[in-house]
Amino acid sequence: MNSADPHLAKTRLLDFDAPSIVKLIEERGWADLPRYTRIGAIYDFVRNEIVFGYNRADDIPASEVLADGYGQCNTKGTLLMALLRGVGICNRLHGFTIHKALQRGVVPELVYPLAPSEILHSWVEVETDEGWVNLEGFILDTSFLQTLQQEFSYTDSLCGYGVGTECLSAPPVAWTGHDTYIQDNGIVHDFGTFEAPDEFYSEHCQSFGFVRDLLYRHVVRHWMNARVRAIRRGTLPRASRLGRPNHSHEETNSAA
Repeated sequence: MNSADPHLAKTRLLDFDAPSIVKLIEERGWADLPRYTRIGAIYDFVRNEIVFGYNRADDIPASEVLADGYGQCNTKGTLLMALLRGVGICNRLHGFTIHKALQRGVVPELVYPLAPSEILHSWVEVETDEGWVNLEGFILDTSFLQTLQQEFSYTDSLCGYGVGTECLSAPPVAWTGHDTYIQDNGIVHDFGTFEAPDEFYSEHCQSFGFVRDLLYRHVVRHWMNARVRAIRRGTLPRASRLGRPNHSHEETNSAA
């Protein structure tokens, strides 16, 4: 699909003409749905059928995220954007950094001190009949989120295990035509909007340094994914501390 509208354009990362993506859109019949339902069906697919997990890098094509079957905020966002553009829905990326405290519990404690203090983050803004809507609630699949809701049922405030919210028991993650969020209270820097993820990652990248990048790609992310799978099964790895981005980062959590 070629379009003069940059919010519908195909890019290297938004490769919605890839055979696997074309086939998926056709099999699901998304293009034939009414606009509101079309957005919701694709959103729900990315939220729950592409489970939470860590890919080899942020700047990978949507077709690779689909093949992996898992992703995090940035990579699941790329897939969401590609699928939406593949059915004619305008969208853009909004880039940020979040405090690394949101990843505590998923990142193993042995390597947590080596992680950068700020983690590259993004959400998708989609154009609806009422205007632009922020979509971030697709990051965590329902099974993963339910474990956290059960383990932290005594509080609505959680910063850790991939969550940054003050309404854990009922976070706004379902598609209702309005904004959805699950990590929004950990934002440190706002980089603004970008027409495509390609543009965002050409200006901003998550670099740990050459050696740490190699360790992340080949060792640490697999360790993190094993922890994510354990959480999805109902087993919560312990984190020594769960920080709060707008506090000292040294607060302890009684459940940890």
